[in-house]
Amino acid sequence: MTARWGVCLGLCLAHLPGVAAEETRVAGPDPARAYRYLQSVCRLGPRPSGSRGMQAQQRLLASHFARFGARVTRQSFDRPDPRNGKAVRMTNLVVSWHPRRTTRVLLCCHYDTRPFPDLDPVNPRGRFIGANDGGSGVALLMELAHHMRRLDTRVGVDFVFFDAEEYLFQRGNRTLGQFFHGSTHFATVYRDRPPAHKYVAGVLLDMIGDRDLQIFVEKKSLYYAPKVVDGIWKTARRLKVEQFKDRPRPKHDIDDDHVPLNRIAKIPTCDLIDFDFPHWHTTRDNLRACSGTSLAAVGRVVLGWLETLPATGP
Repeated sequence: MTARWGVCLGLCLAHLPGVAAEETRVAGPDPARAYRYLQSVCRLGPRPSGSRGMQAQQRLLASHFARFGARVTRQSFDRPDPRNGKAVRMTNLVVSWHPRRTTRVLLCCHYDTRPFPDLDPVNPRGRFIGANDGGSGVALLMELAHHMRRLDTRVGVDFVFFDAEEYLFQRGNRTLGQFFHGSTHFATVYRDRPPAHKYVAGVLLDMIGDRDLQIFVEKKSLYYAPKVVDGIWKTARRLKVEQFKDRPRPKHDIDDDHVPLNRIAKIPTCDLIDFDFPHWHTTRDNLRACSGTSLAAVGRVVLGWLETLPATGP
């Protein structure tokens, strides 16, 4: 990881419902511990870009991953607040495992929360915790830190936490702001100032904590990253993880952080997302809506898939 990618912060299953007893070579994620990590994130409160909650989350994550021996770097940039034009400091966090390996895989999520629960039928200006939409991917990557050093994989792995996925505000009937600031910045830097390493695949984790988790193949993922999609669903079938659903055609066509990664950076990236989550952008996206079992099921598939990758990637 070169200096232009940020300032270094520090060097530092058993039998689950819906998951077969067959093990990957590394013991599967712990659902109770993953849920505790989700609780720790949600206790920080709302975490929109530039907020105190976001800053507290950055400190929490940097400390957490450094304890496991990962290299943690910041990739910071400024974007204007769409309400007043003032600069807001935004930061992607990059957590690197086996940083000297030049063939790498990206596991990523957004870690900001929407400023307000704009789709809430009762209180669209209320307090938005974003347990599933913003917290679930973070919690799973925190849990996967327990497994990365012992994981039997030949590629390097980076966890990337994207800021400002949805830094938007409502003014009357108008929506102010843009999506995907963090992933767009990351992808643009990767394209324009190529690092020494190469990302051969990416997996985006978004809204993966739903108690009734159902993950379908997403259309843009299948278009841009068919080998990644195929490998993940083959792993899910092999491990009999029932939360990953098979169907003849993709169910959803979603714009998400995987779009700039695919289109700008040319990193073939698959979006794992339950877009049927009923509490999307409402105050009911809270801990009660989420499950450690769901987090562990996704983590089990991701770990199993990583172990299948050759040194050259998928």
